[in-house]
Amino acid sequence: MTQKPSFEPSPNAVKPVVYQVFTRLFGNMKSANIPWGTIAQNGVGKFSDFNRQALAGIKELGVTHIWYTGVPHHAVIADYTEYDISEDDPDVVKGRAGSPYAVKDYYSVNPDLADNPANRLAEFEQLITRTHAAGMKVIIDIVPNHVARNYQSVAKPDGVEDFGATDNTDVEYARDNNFYYIPGKSFRVPESAVPLGGEEHPLADGRFFETPAKWTGNGARQAQPDINDWYETVKVNYGVRPDGSYDFPTLPDDFRHRDYQQHAAFWAGKSVPDSWLKFEHIVHYWLDKGVDGFRYDMAEMVPVEFWSYLNSSIKSKNPNAFILAEVYNPSLYRDYLQLAKMDYLYDKVGFYDAIKAIIGQRQTTDALEIIQTSMQDIEHHMLHFLENHDEQRIASPEFAGDAQWGQPALVVSSLISTSPTLLYFGQEVGEDGSENAGFGQPSRTSIFDYVGVPAHQRWMNNGLFDGGQLTEEEASLRDFYQQVLNISAHHPAMAGEYMSLHSANRLTQSDYDGSQFAFARWLDDSLLIVVSSFASSHAKSYNLIIPETLVSKLHFADGLFQGRDLLAAGDYQLHVEQGVGNIQINIQAKSAIVIEFKAFEKSNLR
Repeated sequence: MTQKPSFEPSPNAVKPVVYQVFTRLFGNMKSANIPWGTIAQNGVGKFSDFNRQALAGIKELGVTHIWYTGVPHHAVIADYTEYDISEDDPDVVKGRAGSPYAVKDYYSVNPDLADNPANRLAEFEQLITRTHAAGMKVIIDIVPNHVARNYQSVAKPDGVEDFGATDNTDVEYARDNNFYYIPGKSFRVPESAVPLGGEEHPLADGRFFETPAKWTGNGARQAQPDINDWYETVKVNYGVRPDGSYDFPTLPDDFRHRDYQQHAAFWAGKSVPDSWLKFEHIVHYWLDKGVDGFRYDMAEMVPVEFWSYLNSSIKSKNPNAFILAEVYNPSLYRDYLQLAKMDYLYDKVGFYDAIKAIIGQRQTTDALEIIQTSMQDIEHHMLHFLENHDEQRIASPEFAGDAQWGQPALVVSSLISTSPTLLYFGQEVGEDGSENAGFGQPSRTSIFDYVGVPAHQRWMNNGLFDGGQLTEEEASLRDFYQQVLNISAHHPAMAGEYMSLHSANRLTQSDYDGSQFAFARWLDDSLLIVVSSFASSHAKSYNLIIPETLVSKLHFADGLFQGRDLLAAGDYQLHVEQGVGNIQINIQAKSAIVIEFKAFEKSNLR
């Protein structure tokens, strides 16, 4: 049941909350969790599991967009030959369920996810319709840097050629080849590869036919890639020569300040590499089916110019499309936002890494103020997260070992900026990722195996999606996430201004130390004072200083002003004297306070 927000929400979301769900795990009710287990043993979720009740449970978390991870048809160890789908070779598949980032058919969806694999595309289209009816938008993955080693589309529209179908394989590189080749050499399976954990399989023979060999997805140029290479994939050619030079027009630097219409006009009539055209057709195919946006895998491994071409084409079709990219090099952030026309990038190497270090007591909260200041010009575009499919679960011993650490971290991460917040399914109930699934090892919920997700399954409650089996601690944590994420999505101040209160309070030499972090968010007559404690134990008590610069900006007169904590419903007073304010704070370890001052009304207390 939806909890009533503790504030008057704006009628529409003021910033996005993205719920990343690993689609094949969400609805799975089996709990055997046998390493390398089959679908029969470990189970698999379906598109149909996202029914009205499930979607309502997601929506109540403040979610505006669902990122359905693992939807495009990728290589998988299962027999779907009766549906004219070729079998995949375990020697070039990671796990039994396969990596979602080894896409085999961009015009279809994973047959594992359908009740009737023959009807799999229609079932996904129905899920899009249900998601829209529930008031949320749909995001799927596009993986432009690489495709499955055995790419073969059985669902492509008439007139569409498969990647590599007309490549000149006698040369390492040609502009309109889709792949790079190693002429005269055949692909060899990496040494030490043990598909399916050593289980016998007709195709698991240490061989995979590919002549000539292609470059591997991470750019490895050997016919026999290393076991740590992305050997299950092949790299896509975007017109980048082997020496790194470009075989396509480059963007003038002043285009970083031009809109998508001007970018689209720049590319109109220009000759571009064939891979650009193929991916443009793919994204338009999914937009036509109702998909509202895309998350791009390893976007920084693909040239900025391609993204300018693709994203301006997407925005010309749907100006409101949501475009999120995985980019980890901070020196490239502005190029991929301004020249590549991305909407949002991961704030991983920076904000996420700092939060993780603070929780691990390896860094003080001083880092957060520095990072946020450095991002001031692009903060709106830097998506914040605490978990995703690549990162360790907060509750895992390898990260924090305690889901309660997510509370102060969530409050800072989701409320500090105007950027979107990403929530990974199961995070809100303290999933610890402890399953040994086979290929995927503990600390991260496996994306390669068939597995059940225990804490999430307790919220699922055998398909009722009502949290009926959650422990008291898990239910309380989910309520906390619901409160905070609804503030993030709907509180008017989230669209307003930000000021750090950290440095001013670090100078007070009080209990406000490097384990505390405070800031203000405000818009018009609505002010939030946000305080998080990353102390590992013991409560902290101090007078939080509200500096003269903020008091002046908000036109506070001297006096007492009444506020309330939106998370715990406690009352607080802001005392302003001679232009400087202070609030008496008593905060528990691993917790947070979000104090709302509405219309800056004076308290009756004197």
